[in-house]
Amino acid sequence: MLPAWTRPLSHRELLERGEEARKRAPRRALAELASGTRDPLGILAAQNSSRIPELLPLRAERMSTTPFAFYRGTAALMAADLADAPHSGILVASCGDAHVSNFGFYASAERRLMFDLNDFDEAAWAPWEWDVKRLVASIVVGGRASGRSDEVIDTAVLTAVSGYARGIARATELSPTARYFTHFDVASSRTMLDKASQKAIRRAVKQAERRTGERAVRRLTVEDADGRRRFVPDEPTTTAVGPALLDAVHDLLSQYRRTTSPDVALLFDHFTVSDVARRVVGVGSVGTRCYLVLFQDGEGATILMQPKQASQSVLVEYGRIPQPTALQEVIDADGEGARVVAMQRILQALSDPFLGHMRNTNADFYVRQFHDMKGSIDVEDLDDGPFITYGQACAATIARAHSQSLTATEVAGYIGNGRVLGQALLEWARAYAAVSLADYEAFRASL
Repeated sequence: MLPAWTRPLSHRELLERGEEARKRAPRRALAELASGTRDPLGILAAQNSSRIPELLPLRAERMSTTPFAFYRGTAALMAADLADAPHSGILVASCGDAHVSNFGFYASAERRLMFDLNDFDEAAWAPWEWDVKRLVASIVVGGRASGRSDEVIDTAVLTAVSGYARGIARATELSPTARYFTHFDVASSRTMLDKASQKAIRRAVKQAERRTGERAVRRLTVEDADGRRRFVPDEPTTTAVGPALLDAVHDLLSQYRRTTSPDVALLFDHFTVSDVARRVVGVGSVGTRCYLVLFQDGEGATILMQPKQASQSVLVEYGRIPQPTALQEVIDADGEGARVVAMQRILQALSDPFLGHMRNTNADFYVRQFHDMKGSIDVEDLDDGPFITYGQACAATIARAHSQSLTATEVAGYIGNGRVLGQALLEWARAYAAVSLADYEAFRASL
């Protein structure tokens, strides 16, 4: 006998639940900064304690170049600040680090170029506005770093918030299945942009189309007399690994293959590991364990993969957000790498089919393709019009990602038309950019 059936809440009922949430968490309250004592340098030092010691000076160097580089590397600081500030209490699957440089292009399994979020190291459940705040603060910090006027920056923030509000409202009018299949294809989306924005996209697409795994193999490796390809050391970015680490990574890869789909696991039967190197990537990630693994078949064909260390999400460690039972069970069973993979598949419209994870006693890892037509837009190179358009595109992308969550319609109800939210987040973003700049100056003074 079937259990008693309970009708799920309707779209209207979920909107009303979101509107009701304004009573306990007014939208204007989202403009408030964190209260209480802050220790930004202490948080950065704590993060360094689990990283590779010889790479810490490089992390400091990269983070100290500009206020925006520092902001990129301080998702943990922001999570700690957001935890001590008012929030909506409506949780969604979140990126955790949705600044303007963490969006970009990549190839789908069908080899179409997509635009989406591209970094999920910090992904977990959190209040929906935390991703939007991470984005709009990056618009202010990045806009000031590239010398834009306050008028342009304010317009970019308000346009982004409006884009998120419209995006989440429209998405939640669709069925959950229709939302699931929604994606941003670069070729079809480009026609909706103005000429200056189309030019910026064309330039970025050309760059992405050149960044293939095959090109990376030619650039990063040489072929031995016996036909085996090996990485060329390029300190500190690419470093040779010793036999013990080579063996350890080789053993872990069998674990990785068990986390992929059967077709991908079978594909790897054609290949064997040719070489492994340590790789330094990004800004905030410098010092974490990241490797390149080159696979090669008998005819010299290659696959280039990147295992990257996954640590506890800053949304949990510093944001103090309890996670849903289902995700916590994934973490407990298979580690933080499994969390990253699970959240990427939820948030990204079409994910890398080679995604997988592995773990040993010292660290958890997720595994993905390296340079599979990946590219991004440098916001400092954009004219003001395309800068505003790009921020709006990023916000719409976050809205599509958030719309996968059961609470997405509540978010739409809470936001309303977006005008109150826009003013609140503009006020917050201006103030938080000043906080981040002060942290940056204190960080530079500490070096």
